[in-house]
Amino acid sequence: MKLHLHTSEQQYQINGVDSNAVIINRQRYAQPVIVSEQALSTDWFQGPWATLDAQRLAAILDFSPEVVLLGTGDKQRFIHPRHTQAFLAANIAVECMTTAAACRTFNILTAEGRKVAAALLLESHLAESA
Repeated sequence: MKLHLHTSEQQYQINGVDSNAVIINRQRYAQPVIVSEQALSTDWFQGPWATLDAQRLAAILDFSPEVVLLGTGDKQRFIHPRHTQAFLAANIAVECMTTAAACRTFNILTAEGRKVAAALLLESHLAESA
């Protein structure tokens, strides 16, 4: 899926996504990433969906978001309710959605000036590590 180019003051923008990669600022990332308006991490998660635990999810907190978008590949998957509760206890909203939907939502929320972090998993990565 190719997203429309949107120019603004923000540092990171998502330009496209497919099952194999996310394109951020016109650079292709073929591994899971966490991205906010001002920061990007490619050293986040390695392993099958079932191993996405509290410790790995806690890395998202380093981005100081008010909203977390968890892109779960081509299928919508949900984290365990105890993990959702941990975000809510920190006053952080968390939404699980497909990675393509998370990318679109990220661009919309950052354009609105929201402090959002998108933690994006790729279906190809999840399939290889399963």
